[in-house]
Amino acid sequence: MDLNPIMLAAGAEIMRIYATDFAVVTKADASPVTEADQRAEAIILEGLKHIAPGIPVIAEEEAAAGRFPTTAGTFFLVDPLDGTKEFVSKNGEFTVNIALIENGKPVLGAVFAPALNKIYWGGVGKGAFMAEVQDGQIGEARPIHVRTPESGLIAVGSRSHGGAETQAYLEAFTVADFVAAGSSLKFCLIAEGVADIYPRMGRTMEWDTAAGDAVLRAAGGRVETLDGQALKYGKRFQDNDGDYANPHFVAFGHDSIRT
Repeated sequence: MDLNPIMLAAGAEIMRIYATDFAVVTKADASPVTEADQRAEAIILEGLKHIAPGIPVIAEEEAAAGRFPTTAGTFFLVDPLDGTKEFVSKNGEFTVNIALIENGKPVLGAVFAPALNKIYWGGVGKGAFMAEVQDGQIGEARPIHVRTPESGLIAVGSRSHGGAETQAYLEAFTVADFVAAGSSLKFCLIAEGVADIYPRMGRTMEWDTAAGDAVLRAAGGRVETLDGQALKYGKRFQDNDGDYANPHFVAFGHDSIRT
């Protein structure tokens, strides 16, 4: 299943709006949303309907409107514009995200950063790859893999979130450097061997993490909850949080990185 043509189409529409004086609306959860989020999601939903008509889709803006499909073991998770704050501030670090979930695990994922002209993808048994994008065309695919850290870890964290809890967690490791990045690019930086660890102690939703998680797993990394369990997807009717909300988690690169 090739998600990349859908990613490119959504990214092109996002960049068209990026170049305009777009409006920003605040959602009920106080997060921003733009026309780009909505138009990109419409393109993705239509594209997935054509390549995988029988698979349900859970998409961020549809979910915000209270529209949830009936999901079974297999479904897509879509964030049409992850990093809306980065989009609004025009720093380029926003992404398009699509992941295929099977029995709670992300088995296929793609992440496209249209302003940075980079696309990442990967899946179970397929490996992980990245490529440059120019004039709407994907260049030569380059296999990527997590790195083996030699002297100190490179931590990556959010430009928009973070705090004392994240810093306290990292004190258990020898951290040589910290890199700030927006959106799901943090997973991709670990997947391509630029960083090693990404702790996230704030609230996220499954569509924020699934595609990057899939790419990272395919590149040899892992994403775990604080008690060491693999992050699961399709979480509904949770006692302590809403549908599809994630607990705190940590993304790791090489297997040698342990708490």
